[in-house]
Amino acid sequence: MPKERPYNTIAGRASAEFVERRSRFIGTILPVQTETEAVAFIEECRQTYWDANHNVYAYRLREGQLRRYSDDGEPQGTAGVPALDVLEREDLVDVCVVVTRYFGGILLGGGGLIRAYGHGAKIAVDAATIKHMRPCTAFALECGYEWYGKLGHLLPRFETVIDRTDFGAVVRIELHLPDEQVGAFRRALTDLTAALVVPVETGTLFADIPPRSDG
Repeated sequence: MPKERPYNTIAGRASAEFVERRSRFIGTILPVQTETEAVAFIEECRQTYWDANHNVYAYRLREGQLRRYSDDGEPQGTAGVPALDVLEREDLVDVCVVVTRYFGGILLGGGGLIRAYGHGAKIAVDAATIKHMRPCTAFALECGYEWYGKLGHLLPRFETVIDRTDFGAVVRIELHLPDEQVGAFRRALTDLTAALVVPVETGTLFADIPPRSDG
């Protein structure tokens, strides 16, 4: 099977707006995973802003590497493409953005429209919380209390996320970390505990783990 790759998306719906030469632009963005979800969101925006002149959209999906956009009546190439370009520059997938325009009576021209719709998509992205989704492996560790403090110094060396810790007859730690660190983590744990603490793999998942500022 092909190796899963990291990707960036957003945590939830976000919106922002601005006025350009009396035209009101509203950028709204939503996380979606399928084309059906994207189309439903676009229709929702059309119903919400039923009296707007244009509801331009763009979306990118991991599924099938799908890209779609619409100028929704604006001159060809001046609206949907700039919105899609923003999603591509920001390296976002599984997202749909709709930029709504209420025409203010002053023509913006082709270049003005490109800048306005690009800006409408960008401020929507900027209003959202970015999720850095990375393929991870989950583990369970069981150890005596004499090892617990030492593990507390080891785990921060990696981008480990502690999911649960139980203190019973032994300490049980459930955690996950990025796949690319699994080999080094296993070796470090073996070296630290002389192979007395063995990580048991419990599953795989995608998790939001932002890149470390220390590299």
